[in-house]
Amino acid sequence: MRTHYSNEIGTDLIGSELTLCGWVQRRRDHGGVIFLDLRDREGLVQIVVDPSREAAFAVAEQVRAEYVLRVRGPLRARPAGSENPELSSGAVELQAVTIEVLNRSEPLPFPLDEDGISENLRLKYRYLDLRRPEMAARLRLRHRVTRYLRHYLDERGFVDVETPVLTRSTPEGARDYLVPSRTQPGHFFALPQSPQIFKQLLMVGGLERYYQITRCFRDEDLRADRQPEFTQVDIEASFVDEEAVMAIAEPMIRGLFRELLDVDLGDPFPRMPYAEAIRRYGVDRPDLRNPLELTELTDLARTVEFKVFRAAAEMPRGRVACLRVPGGADLSRTQIDAYTEFAAIYGAKGLAWIKINALDRGSEGLQSPIVKFLPEAFLQTMLERSGATVGDILFFGADRAKIVNETLGNLRNRIAADRGLLQGDWRAVWITDFPMFEQDEKEGRWVSTHHPFTAPQETSLARLQSDPEQALARAYDLVLNGNEIGGGSIRIHRRDVQEQVFAALGIDPEEARNKFGFLLDALSFGAPPHGGLAFGLDRLVMLMSGADTIRDVIAFPKTQKAGCLLTDAPNLVAERQLRELGIRLRPGVLDDGQAS
Repeated sequence: MRTHYSNEIGTDLIGSELTLCGWVQRRRDHGGVIFLDLRDREGLVQIVVDPSREAAFAVAEQVRAEYVLRVRGPLRARPAGSENPELSSGAVELQAVTIEVLNRSEPLPFPLDEDGISENLRLKYRYLDLRRPEMAARLRLRHRVTRYLRHYLDERGFVDVETPVLTRSTPEGARDYLVPSRTQPGHFFALPQSPQIFKQLLMVGGLERYYQITRCFRDEDLRADRQPEFTQVDIEASFVDEEAVMAIAEPMIRGLFRELLDVDLGDPFPRMPYAEAIRRYGVDRPDLRNPLELTELTDLARTVEFKVFRAAAEMPRGRVACLRVPGGADLSRTQIDAYTEFAAIYGAKGLAWIKINALDRGSEGLQSPIVKFLPEAFLQTMLERSGATVGDILFFGADRAKIVNETLGNLRNRIAADRGLLQGDWRAVWITDFPMFEQDEKEGRWVSTHHPFTAPQETSLARLQSDPEQALARAYDLVLNGNEIGGGSIRIHRRDVQEQVFAALGIDPEEARNKFGFLLDALSFGAPPHGGLAFGLDRLVMLMSGADTIRDVIAFPKTQKAGCLLTDAPNLVAERQLRELGIRLRPGVLDDGQAS
């Protein structure tokens, strides 16, 4: 229906008759001559409608924003001084001979050329939101990312294989989405949280190199970088170790950024053990653009009478640490109170602080409500360890290590953003040597840090039963600007080791056979050493595009309550459908589906 897109139109076509299709961005009536900005997916073209073209002019008088038009006419140069250098077609304009209205548009619920529109409104009318240039650009960037990744992996012998979407429920760290079976009443499929077991079975099957850009599903509490359904770039290979997997993934990400953004991420990416990341930054996904670091004070805190510090230092898995903010003594009490409220989000009961006004006057040179409770020797060593100087402020965390780490780790990022401390645009780092297990304090048992199919390091095999807290995994995450963009591990390929890991997790042989019998059997038939990793495509594109949330790089995302405002899903279903599935709603559920 068209001869050209807007970005194909330039001065070389002046005098040619063109046919264009698109939406009316805006209409301007300049004293008898009507100007239309016609938008297609590539940009804008100015259409000029002269009264001498009576039929075209009559149509143009009726046209409004977002009408869909087909316009034919000759291309001419814009009058001198009226060019628009911001448009690829800004030196020319189309003189309309005929205008055909392909469809009309009702007045829009929100203007497409303004910012600050409610996200709920944008999601309800997502098809309109997608007409906005920035949204279209993000989806096209996503396409270019997947195209590059496919090409990279194809060239290196990886085979794209689809794995099932209807599978069985397996423990992978989040709640499953369940699908009832009509043909087997009372039984349920689960939507996969990842293709983890299937890609391992592909390795047992001798495929050796697999990849898939796949949908995954997790029923978990949402935030800006989470969705109930998301896309993963899944990679697995046989006869590899950690170095081999990193040697596949790192050049892929480096090349992706160089090719699409002209960004050099550096070569090689630095590596940091998990324990060091937690000690220095409080989190296992540190933003290395941020120069702020934590200082360990647990050993010192055991020597003081100050109850808040000492009690935390003496509790099992307790920690006392401080965060030095250079020049932070200029923070007002109102700002400190705001940071205290922020710390409470992560479970902190308070946020102690000390301002450094002088270094040569002992405790008298320090300003804080807690200074009077701390001996001079503690204060002096604290200042030396932290490297504090005049004009700085120290924020303290004293509690269970998990709370301290999450509080100071997130506070570190908040303060750096508030005070403009980030250095550089992009910093990548591999985090290695993760613990195999972490303590579920609510249930009082060990759970997998990644998933139960991660291989332990050779030196940790003997610790799986005797000292699981000290067992280390053959796992690795790739972190970019404080975001985990990918992670993986070398997998367990021996049945006996897999059974030991299940035992450490409290999964007895009967439960293991019931849930994972097919995997254990597969490991008994010559399973090769294998490993891999997966990249979160949505998060990766979010970072590359500069979007604030992954919802802005997904065509039709869910809200933070896991609903679709566009289609009003999830919704009620007919009683007949429930009967076919053998499902009855429990008493106490109202007609609208909400619990009474």
